[in-house]
Amino acid sequence: MKKIKFKVPKIRIKQVSADQLTTRLLLINLYFTQGLTLLIGICWIFLQKRNPFELFSFQQDVNFVAWGLGLACVMLMIDFLVSRIMPEDAMDDGGINKMLFSDRPVWHIVCIAAMVAICEELLFRGAIQYAIGPYWTSIIFALIHIRYLKHWIPTGWVFLSSYGLGFIYIQTGSLWAPIVCHFVIDLISGLVIRLRRET
Repeated sequence: MKKIKFKVPKIRIKQVSADQLTTRLLLINLYFTQGLTLLIGICWIFLQKRNPFELFSFQQDVNFVAWGLGLACVMLMIDFLVSRIMPEDAMDDGGINKMLFSDRPVWHIVCIAAMVAICEELLFRGAIQYAIGPYWTSIIFALIHIRYLKHWIPTGWVFLSSYGLGFIYIQTGSLWAPIVCHFVIDLISGLVIRLRRET
């Protein structure tokens, strides 16, 4: 009997800088990673013998909105102050956010902000924080935002932001609190980048 040989293609992974990316490639990467984040989050929650859909149930008490908006306001004010004090290169993300939002229509920015908030909060607050707590979850959250790792200020800020999101999740018992906060921050940040392009 003749043996069948399969040729396995070599997959080479190399780091790509922002100037090598196209907007289309960046969007494909964004949608792929967020889809993967959502899938991992759902699977992890099922492995914890919990129902991920119950995390999205609304409580009669809507104080999660106040917690989410309150933290978002505080974080946006701090971010504004830090960006005024620190030199621009200390806050540099490699131009990814500018490329992602500067030419995007407003409806698309809203969709991106909602998608990222829901997918990331389900995984990080809903699954990972449940397993290992807010501190270690925040370290992992900071590490996956790899574009900030070259600068300690944005990395520290991502860690503190994540810890704040974990805190309001604990306080409210609702995943919607960190989702609201995450959504508002990403939405306003995206809109600011887009409006800067127009001025």
